[in-house]
Formats: sequence, C-alpha cells, structure tokens
Amino acid sequence: MTSTELGAYLKARRAQVTPEQAGLPSVGQRRVPGLRREEVASLAGVSVDYYVRLEQGRERTPSAQVVEALAVALRLPEDGRLHLFRLAGLSPRARGAAVNDHVDPSLLQLMSAWPNNPAIVYNRAFDVLASNAIADALFHDWSHSRNLMHVVFTEPAARSFYLDWYEVARNSVAGFRLGYGKAPDDPRIRQVLTELLGQSPEFARLWASHDARGKALESKTFHHRDVGRLTLSMQTFDVRSSPGQELVVYHAEPGSPSSEALGLLGSLAAGARQGT
Repeated sequence: MTSTELGAYLKARRAQVTPEQAGLPSVGQRRVPGLRREEVASLAGVSVDYYVRLEQGRERTPSAQVVEALAVALRLPEDGRLHLFRLAGLSPRARGAAVNDHVDPSLLQLMSAWPNNPAIVYNRAFDVLASNAIADALFHDWSHSRNLMHVVFTEPAARSFYLDWYEVARNSVAGFRLGYGKAPDDPRIRQVLTELLGQSPEFARLWASHDARGKALESKTFHHRDVGRLTLSMQTFDVRSSPGQELVVYHAEPGSPSSEALGLLGSLAAGARQGT
C-alpha cells in the first residue's frame, strides 16, 4: 500500500501510460494497466528498488533530477510535472493557511460591465467568490451551492444541467487536485474534499485517479431551464492580485443559437435585477 501522496500519484500516473506511448514493446500478458514498475525505473534511469520505495512511501526525498526524469518517463503534461515537484517537496507551496476570499473591487466593476458574458471568480476550494448578474442567472442563482464542486457532484440536476457532465466532472476534479497540491493544508480545501468524498461516489472514484491539471475544457454545453441549450466557450485567467483566485469568462459564438439564448438570459437577468 502507498503511504504518501507522492507514491499514490506515481502509481496512478504509471497506470495511465501504455508501453506503446512510452516507446516500449508490449510483450506478454499484463496483470495491471499501464507500465510496470521496472519499466518506469528503466525509463527514468533509477533502480527498480528505489522506484518501488518511492511508490510505497519508504523513500520521500527524491532529487530534482530524479523527479524530472520520472515526469518525462510518465509523460506528464506541465501541470502534472509541477504537481509532481510539489509532492516531492521541491517547489514552494502557496503562502497562507486560508483561502483568500477578497475580490478586488476593480475586478468586480469589470465583471459588472459584461451584461452578456457570464463571469465568475473562484478560489482553490472552488468557492464562487464573485459573479455577475448573467452568471447568477446561468447557474440558477446558486440555489444549491456557491461551491462549483458541489454544483457538479451534489446538485441533483447536475447531469441535466451539464450536458457533457462526465467531462466537466473529470476536469473539475483534476483542477481541484491541482489546487489541493498547491495548498494541502488549507482548511477550506480540506473541508470541501472531506464533504465530497463522503457525499459523492463519482467524486471519490475520480479523485482516486490522481489526475492534476488546470482548466482543460474550452467549452461547455448547458441546458438552462429558461433559455434551453447553450454551448459556451470559456477563458480562464489567474487573478494576479489575489494568488489562488481564477476568473472564468463565458461567451457564445456570434450569431449562433447559443448567442441568442445567452442574450435572452442576459435580458432575463437584467429584468430580474430591475424588479428587485
């Protein structure tokens, strides 16, 4: 059994790489998916015994050279590579013990100036710290939760709201894992993690895959109860003034049915605001 996050991550990533992807011959029947331990060790230029100790948690302080070699052997993308370095204690963790929940007033003003572009700011725990009026309308005024992970995994209507639910779920967990790796001692992140592990078997299964990467989806397809189907592209930005916060802005292809639906949603949001 693995006893460290580093060992668990290595084991999970090893299972995701096929011999063909690693340029190795696939000979004989394999009892486990992906690469064998000895194959990873050979590709990384370390002894099999040393690699086994890494996976089992008996070795906890690999050098930067070893970690880089393992990242190459496991074909990790940049987010995964940085996550591996963090798990090995070779890159700084996020400063501070708590998630920053203060949103810059100038950013709030900018978001409010986008009446037809849903925009949200969230932290590493995926708590939505700020949202403009059309984002509130898109997400049904956050009636279930203002935490995006809870919206995906514990909202009963999530699978009908997100028409590409599995991809949304998979990428959400990978992003949450990346944030957890940056600040594993953050009390709010740990609280959300505990809640999801206890409430959602789907989350627990995806969490066990140890996938860690930033936002990978370029678009999402929603079914909104008031305006119907919307396919929206999304852009994600780090908020430089508040490390750990991200800004997501959605938009629709001009002239498309989704653009018309988004315009209608914006009108409904404006009308609702005027009526309050």
